Amino acid sequence: MSMFRFKNKSWLVFILLILAFGLIFIWQYVSRTIEISEQPNEEGQLIEEKISPLSGLACQNYQRRPLAVVLAEDPVTRPLAGLSQADLVLEMPVITNSITRMLAVYLCQEPPEIGSLRSARHDFVPLILGLDAILVHWGGSHFALDKLNTGILDNIDALENPYNAFYQKQSIPQPHNGFTSMERLLNSAQKLGYRLENQFEGYPFRSFRSKAPNNRSFAPKVLKIGYSYPYNVSYQYEPATNSYLRYRTNLKEIDKNNNQQIEAKNVVVMRVFSRQIEWPDYNDLDLEGSGQCQVYQNGTVIDGTWQKSEKNPASKLKFLDEAGQEIPFVPGQIWLEIIEPEQEVTWQ
Repeated sequence: MSMFRFKNKSWLVFILLILAFGLIFIWQYVSRTIEISEQPNEEGQLIEEKISPLSGLACQNYQRRPLAVVLAEDPVTRPLAGLSQADLVLEMPVITNSITRMLAVYLCQEPPEIGSLRSARHDFVPLILGLDAILVHWGGSHFALDKLNTGILDNIDALENPYNAFYQKQSIPQPHNGFTSMERLLNSAQKLGYRLENQFEGYPFRSFRSKAPNNRSFAPKVLKIGYSYPYNVSYQYEPATNSYLRYRTNLKEIDKNNNQQIEAKNVVVMRVFSRQIEWPDYNDLDLEGSGQCQVYQNGTVIDGTWQKSEKNPASKLKFLDEAGQEIPFVPGQIWLEIIEPEQEVTWQ
């Protein structure tokens, strides 16, 4: 009987030892797995992912060629449709010290409706070439159409309406009733035989882990862009979301598709000379060369220089700091505000 008890105890000890070693092994393996998976976050290392070269956000379509859509700014066209889903938006005067228009550049998201669309200007051409985008427009000035007719830039013109890319709303008066969608535009671009792969090198972006400065609550709250009334624009900085809420004539800029207010993560103010080349309708902007700029992000402002090659219209539009290095953007929507030197900008 004693021998039997001894053997039972021996087996019990043996089994307990095996279980103990097994638990130690499992614990070490799990601990190591957790440590490895969390290590990039703890050390601030970036996880490689597909991101938009225009916004720095995760993007399944990051290799797709962007579409740059000319949008109206006439008060009667508000609210515009699809504006919140653009990766990047350019805003600029199309008459000196007067009317402005937008170029909304789409890559990642596919709005079901975009508009109201308006006509192209020749100054859009080098900007769009620099983004390797396809221009989408409803006709254009004779200066713009002369350039486009040379084949310098792939474009989809609503006056020709290739493959039913555009439609008009009967409930809205002309010329403000032109609309499209990403689905229609992509279908049209493909059938027109345009290259659909993006070759734009992209802008540099800060890590998602980059935080606004600790003193951002003391930073100025409102950025005002002195376009002529009723095109004057302001951005209210919101520290809670580290975003700039957009207003036009002190009214919220709303996307008609989703009723959301436009929130930019970066606002770039570019100082550019403008002159009338045909009175009273058409101006010309000095968009090649260099000039002063201010980059607003994280509740602060960075003084810099914008630069675009005068010899190569397809060159990238760059924003450089005092050391001559490209200023990285905060991931999210970028607004480029092109203004004339004498127009007032306040940040207070």
